[in-house]
Amino acid sequence: MEVKERLAQILEALLLAADQPLSLDVLFRLFQAEGGVTKKDVKAALELLGSRLEGRAVELREVASGYRLQVRPEYAGWVGKLWQERPPRFSRALLETLALVCYRQPITRGEIEEIRGVSLSPNIVKTLIERGWVREVGVKEVPGRPALLGTTAQFLDDFNLKSLDELPTLPEIKDPAQLEAALARLGAHAPLEVPPAEAKPDEADEQPATVH
Repeated sequence: MEVKERLAQILEALLLAADQPLSLDVLFRLFQAEGGVTKKDVKAALELLGSRLEGRAVELREVASGYRLQVRPEYAGWVGKLWQERPPRFSRALLETLALVCYRQPITRGEIEEIRGVSLSPNIVKTLIERGWVREVGVKEVPGRPALLGTTAQFLDDFNLKSLDELPTLPEIKDPAQLEAALARLGAHAPLEVPPAEAKPDEADEQPATVH
């Protein structure tokens, strides 16, 4: 058996067993003890594995944190039948907030409220942070030094993205409905491994924002 063939089989086993994406560097380090295996060999073996999975229900996917094997999106409905709990549903307010963070980051809560026209429920940001999709990336140097929010590597992984450059493009970021539609297009390709949602944020908590 040639080296690339053997490496592809080992990589398949490693990625099946892993509970998170594995980067090229991590995979290469696992082969270093063997000697003679280069990072280029590992990359070539990954490409071979990916081509072999064409037309299969499982695909090799590269996301921000590395490579993983996952069920193709078109089979998500079938695989979902294995679990009794209903898939997570997010409020419009949460989706709009996440979309604004994606396209306007770094962004403050006040700026989100100004664009959406309502006060932002603390539960929404709390849920996004707990899911690992949003984090505080710094502070804005204005009075009060409000926290700046940005997306995380976990967000990229969960939405099958290698980088923010793969976000759907929008001509102008003005209408929250456009932002939500863009995020919905991403969500249609999200992997099955996305963890269950926390309690749905209560949109009744939101009040019209006061514009100063």
